[in-house]
Amino acid sequence: MWYRTAKAYEARHRRSLESDRGKAWGLFRVPERHLNLLGDVSGRRVLELGCGAADWSIALARDGARVVALDFSAERLDQAREAVSRAAAHVALVEANAESIPFPDGYFDLVLSDYGATTFADPRRTVPEVGRVLRTGGVFVFAHASPFRSVTEDFEADRLQQRLVRDYFGLRVLRAPESVEFQLPYGEWVRLFASCGLLVDRLVEPQAPRSRQSTYLSSQGQGWARHWPVESIWRLVKARPVGASQSHQRITSRRPGLVARPGESAQSRAGTPE
Repeated sequence: MWYRTAKAYEARHRRSLESDRGKAWGLFRVPERHLNLLGDVSGRRVLELGCGAADWSIALARDGARVVALDFSAERLDQAREAVSRAAAHVALVEANAESIPFPDGYFDLVLSDYGATTFADPRRTVPEVGRVLRTGGVFVFAHASPFRSVTEDFEADRLQQRLVRDYFGLRVLRAPESVEFQLPYGEWVRLFASCGLLVDRLVEPQAPRSRQSTYLSSQGQGWARHWPVESIWRLVKARPVGASQSHQRITSRRPGLVARPGESAQSRAGTPE
């Protein structure tokens, strides 16, 4: 999907993605300064899962974070590389699979994903990986579709219905015409977090504003989102190490562990960023 749509996506959403200097969440670009989900990032090791063109990563690097931006799409990483170079930001770019993160246990202080890998990768594999690479006391923040959206979205009609169109119980894989997305019922999300040593600190469910239109929703969808939550933003804290018995089988990424810094190709460096 990203091979076909990366350029069109950037053209359509660029102004939205640049809002609040790149530090804004979700479909409605809610400013981080209003939500304060990340806290002070200066000096912290940060991993962005599914970085796209790296707007978040660049913004956090400007705030003094030591940032790694990971994506599985070579096309999106090409866009990220250009953006990092233009911004002269210190961001390490990694082409890898979020279901098998190529970093050691407890390496990061903060992991975030804004409709990134947490949407397109299996949470039963990504969440344990996040729990593994986070240090105790570290924070995981991610934005993705709400289960409300998942049980009411009619892909064939391309609209959010005011009725249920699929079962809530058993939610996992949603097959849209051009992509596959993942979702779980709320109870399964919470149980999965707990099994990985992650405790829920906050759940933000933004309501669609009347003052401006999201570039990600039709007018009909924006109207729908004034009545029901269309997205969820979770903030989780790593409370304890996860025992070996809770580890899962890791998937080998297409080209794991490849790291590129500004001005380098994705194939030019390998290893863990300093």
